[in-house]
Order: sequence, then structure tokens, then C-alpha cells
Amino acid sequence: MPNFVLTLSCADKPGIVAGVTSELFGLGANIAESNQFWDRDTGKFFMRIAFAAPEGVDKEAVERALKPVTARFDMKTAIADEARVPRMVIMVSKFDHALRHLLYQIKVGWLRAEVAAIISNHEDARSIAEADGIPFHHLPMAKGEKAEQEAEVLRLIKAADADLVVLARYMQILSDQLSTRLFGKVINIHHSFLPSFKGAKPYHQAHERGVKIIGATAHYVTPDLDEGPIIEQETARVTHAMSPDDLIAVGRDIESRVLARAVKSHLENRVMLNGHKTVVFA
Repeated sequence: MPNFVLTLSCADKPGIVAGVTSELFGLGANIAESNQFWDRDTGKFFMRIAFAAPEGVDKEAVERALKPVTARFDMKTAIADEARVPRMVIMVSKFDHALRHLLYQIKVGWLRAEVAAIISNHEDARSIAEADGIPFHHLPMAKGEKAEQEAEVLRLIKAADADLVVLARYMQILSDQLSTRLFGKVINIHHSFLPSFKGAKPYHQAHERGVKIIGATAHYVTPDLDEGPIIEQETARVTHAMSPDDLIAVGRDIESRVLARAVKSHLENRVMLNGHKTVVFA
């Protein structure tokens, strides 16, 4: 049976759930999972429904069946056909822990995705890409050539037909133009010391200040540096007895896990944008 995921948002009104589920029932669909959220602050309603449809029902047929209810409630909707394996491009610099973790989770089937390409401004990850048979593109960032480099990045993303771009510790700031153009399709990971410890060696700075909690944040990329809508976070307690290298080791583990969970939520259409925030259905 064809399987789909419907996500929708609209102004909250009575009858939304009944209207959507009635149309799906009329289509002969079987709902496997349903999640709803009412944002009382904005009055917006969010919903995610995973369902199986009868044989022969395609995405266009689902859209036609839902058109009366989506028009009635002025809904913003998206329908994903789960038969299609999502494609993603991973961008990385020298730190490869997050990249390796993503590739492993894909290998064991926890993440359902195809890595169409790995892009890096360094050569370090080439051997990792080649070992997994993934096309590797070395695009160094020369001074004064950011626009040219990003134009090639965008070309490769388009050529790969990528649904998602993952910055797995890609240590370059995307331009406002590229961030805006790919909004909602780029996920970044960084330590959660911002804004306290910016710049080089944040873990060393944290050690010097005697921090007791460290963590990581995965978010969508926007022109506002490291301030995009947050998808996933995690923290861990640390002690005075730990060295900067110990903090870095803990940080690497957290960054890898948090990024993988954020990517999984996105790939499974569990994340919905709500202004500067996200709604993430478990």
C-alpha cells in the first residue's frame, strides 16, 4: 500500500481534524499516526498524519481529495510520498565525527536517506566518502572567492536533487543570499556555548570559566548566524576535574547525536516551522 505523510498548518478553528480525517476516510486511507498542536500564543494549528492509501492512489490523488478541506480552512499543506528515499548533501570541514555518525546511522537503517554528495572546503573527508562510494567535491574557500564557491555549492545541491543539506561541522558561514535561498532545507550543528564563548577554542574558554553543563544545538540555517529555528538540543553535566580535551570529547558525542536526531526528524517530516520556532512531533 502507498504510504504518505501529510503536514498542515492554519488558523485554529473547530472541525479541522474531523474535516481532514473524513476526506482521508473517503479516500479509503488508513491512518497510522496522528499528531496535533495548537499554539495558543499565535492561534495557529499544526498537524502531522501518516497514513496508508489503497493501491493505485498517488500523491496527486491525495491532493485532489484534500483540496476541499484545505481550501475551506486556508491550510498550508505538504504531502510526502514515503516510497521516495530522501536525498541529502553533507557539508563538512576537518572535524568528521558528525559526518561519520550520520553515515553509520544510514548504514544501519536508523536514518532513511541517500547521501548524494559530500562537499568540503578541505580534503580530509575524501577517504570517508570514497569508502562509502559517495561523490566527494573539494571546494576550497579562497579569500575573495566566496561567491564563486557558493555558486558551485548551489549547483551541486541542485544537480544532486537534494531534499536536505546538512552542515556536519562545516566551519564556514553561509552567505545571507545562500541561507535565504535554501531556508528550511539546511540544518547546522554547533556547541551550545553561544553567545558566551564565541570564536576559536570554545571548549577551552568554557574550561577556563568552569562550566558545569555543555551541550549542542541543531537548527535550520538563516541569515542570522546560529540563531535559526531550533530542532534539537542536548546537554551533559561536566566537572572541574575534566580537561579541555575531555570537554571536547563529550561535545563531539553530543553534537553527533543531536545532529542525527534533527536530521531524522526532518527526513520523517516531523518538523514544522512556526515563525522563529519549530513544532517537532515525536
